[in-house]
Amino acid sequence: MQKHVIPAFTLQKSKDHLTILDICFGLGYNTLATLYYVKLNRLDTKIHILSPEFDRELVASLSTFEYPEAFDMLQPMIRELSQNFYYEDEQFKIEVLIGDARESIPKIKEKIDIVYQDAFSPKQNPLLWTTEYFRDIRAICNDDAIITTYSTAIATRMGLYENGFEIFLYYGEDARRSTIASPQMIEGLEYVDMELKQERNKEAKSLKDEEFL
Repeated sequence: MQKHVIPAFTLQKSKDHLTILDICFGLGYNTLATLYYVKLNRLDTKIHILSPEFDRELVASLSTFEYPEAFDMLQPMIRELSQNFYYEDEQFKIEVLIGDARESIPKIKEKIDIVYQDAFSPKQNPLLWTTEYFRDIRAICNDDAIITTYSTAIATRMGLYENGFEIFLYYGEDARRSTIASPQMIEGLEYVDMELKQERNKEAKSLKDEEFL
């Protein structure tokens, strides 16, 4: 909630329709926290969430997982997602894209407003943190898109910066600092001057696909 949903919705509050890319679905906490936030705050915003996930069996087991009581209101959605990997009503549309995220992301036709970059760490899943990966992300993003991520690593920031994203620090309530990126400058956030970072650290570099394939 603090690293993804609140900052993203605060920065995109002027929009009445949001298309969100949730990397990756897992147990659905980011997606469910988004639905909870929208319902709790009685927002009229139309929400379309696309979320790649490699583990089909994990998603199919969602209806048996014991979520926090706050998500009780979302149980009908959870059950349908676990059965069909899809949910839709008048306000929400959720698509779990089963398979390799690197294959499914370039096929997305919608323009993305928010990206929850919440993949496993670069050490565990480096191919979802490379400059080529962020190139695919940029290709489907609107020019005012917001990327939220827990990672403050220089390699992550370099990969984003090399693909035209400006970098900012975000301090959530009772949470460690995190990174926000956008193709546009954002007022009110602490700006990270990546050009200066490069001048001071000549060894700073992004991750590359070729290192892991």
